[in-house]
Amino acid sequence: MNDDQDWSEAGFSTRAIHAGQAPDATTGAVVTPIYQVSTYAQDGVGGLRGGYEYSRSANPTRTALQEALAAAEGGGAAFAFASGLAAEDTLLRAVLRPGDHVVIPDDAYGGTYRLIARVFGPWGIEHTPADLSDPQAVAAAIQPGRTKAIWAETPTNPLLGIADIAALSGLARGAGALLVVDNTFATPYLQQPIALGADAVVHSTTKYIGGHSDVVGGAVIVADGAQLPVGLTDPNGSTALADALTFHQNASGAVAGPFDSWLTLRGLKTLGVRMDRHSANAAAVARFLAAREDVPAVIYPGLDSHPQHQIAARQMSGFGGMVSFRAGSADRAAQICATTRVFTLAESLGGVESLIELPARMTHGSVAGTALEVPDDLVRLSVGIEDEVDLIADLTRALDQ
Repeated sequence: MNDDQDWSEAGFSTRAIHAGQAPDATTGAVVTPIYQVSTYAQDGVGGLRGGYEYSRSANPTRTALQEALAAAEGGGAAFAFASGLAAEDTLLRAVLRPGDHVVIPDDAYGGTYRLIARVFGPWGIEHTPADLSDPQAVAAAIQPGRTKAIWAETPTNPLLGIADIAALSGLARGAGALLVVDNTFATPYLQQPIALGADAVVHSTTKYIGGHSDVVGGAVIVADGAQLPVGLTDPNGSTALADALTFHQNASGAVAGPFDSWLTLRGLKTLGVRMDRHSANAAAVARFLAAREDVPAVIYPGLDSHPQHQIAARQMSGFGGMVSFRAGSADRAAQICATTRVFTLAESLGGVESLIELPARMTHGSVAGTALEVPDDLVRLSVGIEDEVDLIADLTRALDQ
């Protein structure tokens, strides 16, 4: 589903709806078909029709998704995977070698920490947690000659810390390393890390991009012309990051299937309008919680009380749908999570329905006892697109009990 139209100057939602998604050449279908196929007839030995031979290597539905994701993030190329962690794993394998070092957030997503510490650690990769909101702390964590990537989340999961992407980009370039930004919470609608200097962006497309809690996926989007860390080449001798990811995506094979790609592509089309509602509802919920004397702390980048509010306002066009708060005790936090009815007690985030969870015992259990351990009374909300009045009434009942 190659699209010759240049959508690069169009607005975000126009790109999300049209880039890579030209009407089907055979039927005129306005929605990209699900090419539920594993192999393709060849026009003679080695004569690939449209470049397709086997769906691990390439599939037209996945191609459409990848082109749309690249356009949405303002990148040069995109790669779709079976999950967010599959995307992270493939990127890390492409840019790291035994003996290398990575700087990670000191409140990184538990799955990312588990992957880097417990999968890549035994492979000879070292990591240093740092407060990514403090460029001096990041500079101190860099090991000259060994640090090959600065891995940033902004906002972070679940403490919603904000990192200055442009400042981190300068530090990464000075160290000959890559800046990778996990943009899952902000989404490309609210934040464009590549325009701010990031070399690569990763997503769990399961979350806001898919948006309906019905598909698992991940993606890596790379800046046009991005190169591997200084001194590194891919297995074919190229220094281009996109070439390395093309090789590793095919070699490792953790690709997004056709139906999953189609569902994710469908979600991307409505990302803009959904994020407007997510952000509006989250802001209302954050203000409500901040006004309650029985809530010790509320964390939301859109509040003036957030320590990096000004940075968030500068590099984001909105503040997203995630809100965290302290309940005062682990028992009260667990009771609140068990009491809500509009907010469903569940892991994950970014769907149209509101979710509530206790990170210390759920999504971030893997970092218990480490420097990344999260407070045991922290409650994380993924604020959906329901009616604001119902969300606040539900939280009021839970907090009052």
